[in-house]
Amino acid sequence: MSETKTMRYQQAIGLAIEEEMRRDPRVFAMGQDLTTLGGQFGLSRGLIDHFTENRVRDTAVVETFMIGAACGAAIGGAVPVVDITFSDFLFIAGDEVFNKLAKWRFMHGGHPNELPVTVIAGTGILGGSGAEHNSSIEAHLLHTPGLKVVTPATPADVKGLLKAAIRDPDPVIFMPNKGMFFSRGPVPVSEDFVIPIGRGQVVREGRDVTVITYSGSVPVAVEAANRAAAEGIDAEVLDMRSIAPLDWDLVLESVAKTRRAIIVHEAPHTGGVGAEISARLHEQLFDTLKAPVARVCGADTHIPQNAHLEKYCVPSADQVLDALLALRPTAAAH
Repeated sequence: MSETKTMRYQQAIGLAIEEEMRRDPRVFAMGQDLTTLGGQFGLSRGLIDHFTENRVRDTAVVETFMIGAACGAAIGGAVPVVDITFSDFLFIAGDEVFNKLAKWRFMHGGHPNELPVTVIAGTGILGGSGAEHNSSIEAHLLHTPGLKVVTPATPADVKGLLKAAIRDPDPVIFMPNKGMFFSRGPVPVSEDFVIPIGRGQVVREGRDVTVITYSGSVPVAVEAANRAAAEGIDAEVLDMRSIAPLDWDLVLESVAKTRRAIIVHEAPHTGGVGAEISARLHEQLFDTLKAPVARVCGADTHIPQNAHLEKYCVPSADQVLDALLALRPTAAAH
């Protein structure tokens, strides 16, 4: 087993960027307050101690410039990593994200053949940050061809997936979960530790039902699955790690085995990633499924400013457990 070091989720972001900047002189970081605070949540703290201001660049609070400049820099041969902190603000730079990053090569005959831009855009809720800072907008990105969307659930995955994103020739929206920033976990210290984008993992094996999830809902799903075991339900939990591309082989293989599925995510229920997964499962495994695919998702509402009310807007382990128990009457009928 490779050597690991326990660190916070957010620290793994800065570590991945630092390692990639050392590995590739084309990589540079840009964002608000990077040289002083390491960004608004200290994700890149300490970078300026190792690199010059040519490679650690402060920007104004202008997302259109930040992502537009990154796109231009990538066209010119650089590898920019842009921290805009909150995914809500991707819409401020809507043209730069959804037209330039996603469509530039398509619109220009494949030139340049690479556009290696990584945009760090946090998702999930964070203690009273309000409706304009707590959105989970990954489904908007999923609907746009040309963008890769990464959703890590652990500090180790943060490091391995972010390094993969920076090395990727395509634009990647890297979406750390803000509610997990201060969680801790083991992180491989090897600079060769990279997790391929588009490869999910089984975080809990089971035979009765598949729980498909990602990001901040992974520990929620695992807790529910462990509690369901006491009720005689053996749930398998999949962490997708990225939603574009999504590891369909893993999903279909697991659901073909269990013949039941529940999809869990913090984003709103209507039109979310879960809707696409559910549709695909019904299209490809209709004759295999023993029950309709269930979804346990965020409420169709904005996240309130009141931190005490936030928890009622996203799935809880109790809600996932209720969904698992609802499948119990047929759980043993394989």
